Amino acid sequence: MSHRLRVRYAVTRSAEVLRLLDRYLVEVVERYALCPWARTARERGEIAVGILWGTPSLNTWIAEAARLLAQPTIRVAMVVAPELAVQRDELAALRDRVAARIRSAGVAEFHPAAAPDLTTPARLVPFLRRSPDPLLQLVPLALIDAVRRSPPAPALAHQATMLSGHAASPPGDVADRIAITNHATVAAAHQEITAKLDDIAADRHAAYRRVGIRITGE
Repeated sequence: MSHRLRVRYAVTRSAEVLRLLDRYLVEVVERYALCPWARTARERGEIAVGILWGTPSLNTWIAEAARLLAQPTIRVAMVVAPELAVQRDELAALRDRVAARIRSAGVAEFHPAAAPDLTTPARLVPFLRRSPDPLLQLVPLALIDAVRRSPPAPALAHQATMLSGHAASPPGDVADRIAITNHATVAAAHQEITAKLDDIAADRHAAYRRVGIRITGE
């Protein structure tokens, strides 16, 4: 394969990963107002996405996350591993290791396998983070601290909880109220949201087979 064809092949693969992530953000997160801040961040170009192929090492995850966070206009860094075979608990453990090395940011894990659990708002979070591919999302702690020091706009409060991985927050604050609102939203529309997520998953399977991205379990 020529160099030009290899570059074109790599671009095509990356484009499919980004397209599917965009579907999740627009058709699920934004469509159901799970994160009011998400649309503004996307439209302003404040989200940086990095793609890691195969089974990345811990150092590779850390280096890519640091590279994305170093960009001055970026408020959220998303590091995606489309070929990674990983269970939810394993991804959570990876999140902890990355967070221990990048202390300037809150880290949250997103995983494609999560059924809706409407028992409590906290138990619903994995379903809300049912992204097409395993990914880690990082938000600078300075931004989170700024949100918590001032009366938070709903969008930024949601950012601090949904995107940073910080589960703990003062009882009764805006973030808690938004989590409760999300719980009510999903309780009313969980079948519709599940169908949309299933459609994105089917799209992923077909697209990745078409462009040669290794699919977990095959």
